Amino acid sequence: MTPIYLGYTFIIQPTVPATEILIAELGYAGFESFTETETGVIAYIQKEEAFPNNTPVHFDSLLNDIQILDSDEFEISYTAEEIEQVNWNKEWEKNFDPIEVDGRCAVRAPFHEKTDVAFDIVIEPKMSFGTGHHETTHMMIKHLLKLDVTNKKTLDMGCGTGVLAILAEMKGAQPIDAIDIDNWCYLNSIENAERNKCHHISVHEGDASLLKDRSYDLIIANINRNILLQDIPTYANCLSSDGTLLLSGFYTEDISLITEKCNENGLYFVGNYERNNWVACKFEKRAS
Repeated sequence: MTPIYLGYTFIIQPTVPATEILIAELGYAGFESFTETETGVIAYIQKEEAFPNNTPVHFDSLLNDIQILDSDEFEISYTAEEIEQVNWNKEWEKNFDPIEVDGRCAVRAPFHEKTDVAFDIVIEPKMSFGTGHHETTHMMIKHLLKLDVTNKKTLDMGCGTGVLAILAEMKGAQPIDAIDIDNWCYLNSIENAERNKCHHISVHEGDASLLKDRSYDLIIANINRNILLQDIPTYANCLSSDGTLLLSGFYTEDISLITEKCNENGLYFVGNYERNNWVACKFEKRAS
């Protein structure tokens, strides 16, 4: 039986950075797929997941915890409707062009021609995050390209499509844990790891509670600011002496807040990339 989806069309003023914030909040609320438009975003969620057992549909109820809708900084309106069938492949194929980072790493779909670069990554993102197009993923790729990760035990936290874990393995990291709280991301990361013939990536579904008694030389976390602030102490406990922590998913104005939390946990700022007000920071653990 083809699932019925609920589609929410959001009109946003101004679109930057509100669209990315809204997508992040909707993702945590259970929305599965997003199509960005010139005026905002269309978000999709399975009707049965949102309203199980034929519970009456109340469109507004799914947005109760979406904080940005109450923000005075943006004007956001929406309409919602039931959608009988969505061809997800066509939805993302329409807007997914191959990308190249620093002439060394390409991220493309199976239907794109192979690129002549050192690291050619093939992913089929479907409803997952992390195609490399978003500023945060792009900058995390730049960080990884600069690092020697050979034989480094690595964690990709909030792995999305698994693209960063895949690049880490291509550069010699092993073993690698890739973790995401979203079931679709978990399944999609497994598929993409297999697609890229990765043999050292173990994908797990869950959150930072899975990290108990684990240790890593390199931790990559591309999530949102509040989750990072919550989980930085856990990352610090898992990180080996002289280990590296790469963080993204927040804005330039959040660097001081993130850095302060890292400093409290023995992690010290090394440098960062900036792209359209998004940042990706590098921290190192120093022996106390």
